[in-house]
Amino acid sequence: MVETLGLARFGHHRLDLRRWIPAFVSSHKTLLSVVWIAALASVLLWQSSAVGPGGLSILRWRSPGGGEEAAGGRGAAVPRLRPAAFNLTDFGGVGDGVTVNTAAFERAVAAIAKLGKRGGGQLNVPAGQWLTAPFNLTSHMTLFLAEGAVILGIEDQKYWPLMPPLPSYGYGREHPGPRYGSLIHGQNLKDIVITGHNGTINGQGQSWWKKYRQKLLNHTRGPLVQIMWSSDIVIYNITLRDSPFWTLHPYDCKNVTIKNVTILAPIFEAPNTDGIDPDSCEDMVIEDCYISVGDDAIAIKSGWDQYGIAYRRPSKNILIRNLVVRSMVSAGVSIGSEMSGGVSNVTVENLLVWDSRRAVRIKTAPGRGGYVRHITYRNVTFDNVRVGIVIKTDYNEHPDEGYDRKAFPTLQHISFIGVHGQGVRVPVRIQGSEEIPVRNVTFRDMSVGLTYKKKHIFQCAFVQGRVIGTIFPAPCENLDLYNEQEKLVKHSASQNITDIDYDI
Repeated sequence: MVETLGLARFGHHRLDLRRWIPAFVSSHKTLLSVVWIAALASVLLWQSSAVGPGGLSILRWRSPGGGEEAAGGRGAAVPRLRPAAFNLTDFGGVGDGVTVNTAAFERAVAAIAKLGKRGGGQLNVPAGQWLTAPFNLTSHMTLFLAEGAVILGIEDQKYWPLMPPLPSYGYGREHPGPRYGSLIHGQNLKDIVITGHNGTINGQGQSWWKKYRQKLLNHTRGPLVQIMWSSDIVIYNITLRDSPFWTLHPYDCKNVTIKNVTILAPIFEAPNTDGIDPDSCEDMVIEDCYISVGDDAIAIKSGWDQYGIAYRRPSKNILIRNLVVRSMVSAGVSIGSEMSGGVSNVTVENLLVWDSRRAVRIKTAPGRGGYVRHITYRNVTFDNVRVGIVIKTDYNEHPDEGYDRKAFPTLQHISFIGVHGQGVRVPVRIQGSEEIPVRNVTFRDMSVGLTYKKKHIFQCAFVQGRVIGTIFPAPCENLDLYNEQEKLVKHSASQNITDIDYDI
């Protein structure tokens, strides 16, 4: 932990040191020399291992192709200690829930920006209610929220700046033209840490949701936290809640670690409050999180129709593990529907989805282009879920009429291994089409307790793939059957059989 030194207190401490250091050194000169040499050697060794060639890799995993990939790029590096730290109160912050602290945040960030070449700085937000309009982060910065600290987003939309549409969307997602910025924002940054003793960032999204439902907004709502075109991002040990729109939105970022984060919003009447939306991101780890929101808990994206195709930034090398999630409106973990730049090499493991409409879902449509491939779901548990596994190819929302109706995405190499649960109405619904067939799907080790006993509870259309060993419920006839030794037992009747039944 970096000790916080207020600007006024620093001189007082320095005077104290002048009184006692000479006496101490005169009687302990030899011991002091040894301690300093050992400490210096330890620091040099730690810095060499942490930031030397190749960086510090603490997490490695196997890619679907068999090669070893570093999740989170070089690995989820341990956040460095900053050479300087400040309290928000040093810059005039008042945590009474009424005073607007935007200027205090801006002054603090400006002070840290001047320290970038020295390793940056840490901004400590003490316990209290810190009301603010949106503000920007800077490189080499740690934002630390103490226990009981709450950053509150100001509700009046006039304080939220307008920004251009995302280049891979070409559109504000809800309205043409500009979009509102995020409460906490960053662009073209490096080495960002947002952490604390489980402090909270609260977007106070209730007024935004109400205006959205009443169609009183002329621009797309802003995310709670959005970091764009940046790298080496670590977000952990915090709570994010009540975002006006998507909650945590890394956009075109590399080497991102999100760990031990709680994300909350009402499960109904909180529209589009996705939990985490990796968007055209590369080398990312999301682990040990709890998410209960009003839309997808996690939605991996990479651009929308012709704009995403032109931007050409896929989301790839993403590891999602050890999560408990809930979504009564959408899905626990989604890919798409905006996936026009492509999504590949994603592993979702040790996932519990409870009391949700859908558990895991891939959604796309004609016009998207792009691809979804090399996706592995492993050790996934459903508890009281209406539909467990969904692949949908007619999710027809488009930014405008300029999309290519013949830009068909490809879906292939998707594996479900170790799928279990109870209270599931439809365990599988894979709805390919003649233009967008689903290829190379694998099911292995699946047993799901059902609440619906009629026919067509394992639903397929235009699907090619295989089932290895015995699974429950019985698979659709589109899939080849293999025994546990992976020897073919029976070919599928037809890959194009359609038994999709939306009545259940």
